[in-house]
Amino acid sequence: MKTIRLGALSLGAIFLSFVSLGRADSKTSSELTKAVAILHPTQGNQVKGMISFTKSSEGIWVVADIEGLTPGKHGFHIHEKGSCDSVDGSSAGGHFNPHQMPHAAPNDAQRHEGDLGNVMANEKGVAHLEYIDSKISLNGDDSIIGRSVILHAQEDDFKTQPTGNAGARIACGVIEVSE
Repeated sequence: MKTIRLGALSLGAIFLSFVSLGRADSKTSSELTKAVAILHPTQGNQVKGMISFTKSSEGIWVVADIEGLTPGKHGFHIHEKGSCDSVDGSSAGGHFNPHQMPHAAPNDAQRHEGDLGNVMANEKGVAHLEYIDSKISLNGDDSIIGRSVILHAQEDDFKTQPTGNAGARIACGVIEVSE
C-alpha cells in the first residue's frame, strides 16, 4: 500500500514539474516578435502599403513599403487607437505618447513612442524605409500592437507640437500580430 501511494505521489510530482515547465515555456514563447500594419487610403487618396515591425536584439526593425504617394517626404506615426473606421483617419486618435514626451525625431531621446519620422517617396510615388527603433515595443504596457499607423500628406518637421505639422491623414493601418 505504501509503495502505491509513494508511486502515485512521485507521478504527481513529475506531472506538476512538467506542467510548471510548460507554463514557463509558454510565457517565454508568448512574447511577440513581429507585427504588421496594412495601410489603406483615407477618402480621396490612393495610398497603400505595409509597415512591418520585427523585434531584434537592437530594438524593433521597422520596414515600410508604400505606394501612391506624391513625391517627397511624408510623416508617419503610430497613433493611440487601433481604428481606421473614419473616412479621414481621425478615429486613430492622436500620436501614441504614453509618457507625455514632446513630439520629436525618431532618434531623439525624448519623443512620443509614436514618432516614426518620414518616408521619402520617389518620382513614381513609391517609398521604402528600413531602420531600427529603440523606443517602441511589441510587448508590455507600451506595446504598439492594436494601435494604428497613420501616413500624412506632408513632411514631419520634428518641431511643431504636438504633431510635427505633417498635414492630412492620407492612409491608416491597424498594427496586428504577424507570424
